Amino acid sequence: MTVTEKDTVAGTTAGTSDLVLNGITKRFATFTAVNDLDLTVPQGEFFALLGPSGCGKTTTLRMVAGLEEPTSGTISLGEQNITGLRPYKRPVNTVFQNYALFPHLDIFENVAFGLRRRKVKDVKQKVDEMLELVELGTYGKRKPGQLSGGQQQRVALARALINRPQVLLLDEPLGALDLKLRRQMQIELKRIQTEVGITFVHVTHDQEEAMTMADTIAVMNGGVIEQLGSPAELYDLPATTFVANFLGQSNLVRARIVSQADGNLVVDVQGGKVVVPVPRCRVTEGDVWMGIRPEKVFLAPSGSEDDSGSNVLRSAVVTDVSYIGVSTQYLAKLPWGQELTVFEQNTGAREALKVGDSVDLHWQPSHTFVLDAAQDALAGVEDIADAG
Repeated sequence: MTVTEKDTVAGTTAGTSDLVLNGITKRFATFTAVNDLDLTVPQGEFFALLGPSGCGKTTTLRMVAGLEEPTSGTISLGEQNITGLRPYKRPVNTVFQNYALFPHLDIFENVAFGLRRRKVKDVKQKVDEMLELVELGTYGKRKPGQLSGGQQQRVALARALINRPQVLLLDEPLGALDLKLRRQMQIELKRIQTEVGITFVHVTHDQEEAMTMADTIAVMNGGVIEQLGSPAELYDLPATTFVANFLGQSNLVRARIVSQADGNLVVDVQGGKVVVPVPRCRVTEGDVWMGIRPEKVFLAPSGSEDDSGSNVLRSAVVTDVSYIGVSTQYLAKLPWGQELTVFEQNTGAREALKVGDSVDLHWQPSHTFVLDAAQDALAGVEDIADAG
C-alpha cells in the first residue's frame, strides 16, 4: 500500500494523538467494574486489554466507545475530551464478536453503509480499496450468509475502517471462530493494523491472541491493571502472581531471601540455595515466591549434571509424562511434595524420561523471578478456566 492509499484508508494522522483514560471509574449499583483507571494508549499501537470474564476490560472498551458513561474520570483523544460525546460523534468505531452485518445487503453495501449515511461522494473507490485491504476484492456482490466466519469478520473490519476512525475498538472479535481460523485471523488483524496505521484497542481473554498481535498488553483483574508492557516483558518478568499464572504457566515455589551479593539475591528454597539477579526481584527481603517458567527448566537424571552456574533443585521424581507433539510435559515431585511442571522440546536429542525416574531440575538464574509471598500463588489459575 502506498502512502497516498494509506492516507485514503486511515485518514491523515496529523492532529491525532494518544487515547488517554484518566481516573476512570465505573460502578453498577454496589459493584465497581472499573476502579480509578489511568491508561494511555499510544497513537498507532495495537493495544490489548487482557483478562478473565468480569475483570472490567469490556466495560472499559464500552466507555471509550460511548456505550457506557463513566461514574467518574475523563477520556481524551489527543486534545479532545470525548467523555460526554454521543457514540456517533466520537472518532472511534467498534467491531463486535457477532460482526453485526446486514444480511439483506451485499458485501459492497455493508462496507459502504457508513459512507452512504454521511452522504460521502465517490463511495465505489473507497469501498473497493477497503475490500482489497481485507483481501475480499472479488466478494462485493455476495451476501454475508455466503461467506465464512473469517470472511464475515473481515467485512466487519472493512465497514469500521472505512469511516477513518482515530481508534478501532475490537470486542472479542475472534471469539466465534474455530481455533485454526482464529490463528489465521490473528495474523490478518495484525497485518491490517500495520497497513492502516491507526490505533487498535483489542479486548480479549485469550492470552495467545493478545501476545500474538499486541504491541502492548494491559493485564486487568478486578477492575484495575495488574501490569502493562510488551508481551515479552509481561511473560518474562511478571509483576504479580496473577500475571505469572494468567499469562502462560508458572512454577511458584515458597522460598526466603537470605542474603545479597554481587548483584544477586540468595534465596533459600526448602534448604537448597538459588541465586536471582536483583532486577528480577519484586521484593528483596523476607518470604517470597520463587518463579520459573516450565520451558526454562532442564531435567537431568539425578547427579548426572553439575550446576555450572545454574540453579538446581535436586532429588525430584518424575510423576507424569504427557507427549503433546512439539514438546513433552513432565511433572516432577520435589522432596517436600510439590510438583513442578517442565516442558521439553521433542528434538530427539535426548532420551525421554519415564515416570519414577529420579531427576534434578536445572535452570539459569537469569530466568528466575521473585514475587511477594503475600500474594496468592493460585491467583489467575482459576481465572484461566473461567475465561476459557
